[in-house]
Amino acid sequence: MKLQSDPHSGANTITGYGDGYVEINQTPYKHSVLLSSDGETLEWPVKSFGDLEVNHFSQIANLKPELILIGTGSRQQFPRPELLKNLILAKIGFEIMDSQAACRTYNILVGEGRKVLLALIVEPS
Repeated sequence: MKLQSDPHSGANTITGYGDGYVEINQTPYKHSVLLSSDGETLEWPVKSFGDLEVNHFSQIANLKPELILIGTGSRQQFPRPELLKNLILAKIGFEIMDSQAACRTYNILVGEGRKVLLALIVEPS
């Protein structure tokens, strides 16, 4: 699915997504990513929801975002509470949703000028 973005905003946006990929600023990625509205796109070493470990959320907490959207793949799944402990202790807000909903929500928040981080699991097709 293609998404429309404001090319003049200067912020990173999701411009498309589908089975096995996400498109950021019209560049496709076939791996999970950490994406901030105004920073670089980082590879997130998570191949599936079942691969999530404490260190994956520590990596996110170290980036010190205001808010995190966690896209858990093709369906919404909730990580075990002990995985989220570092985010909770750092008082970083987070929302968990399926990856397509996370992409749409991310673009809306970026459009509002929010400092948001997207942690997106891109499952292989």
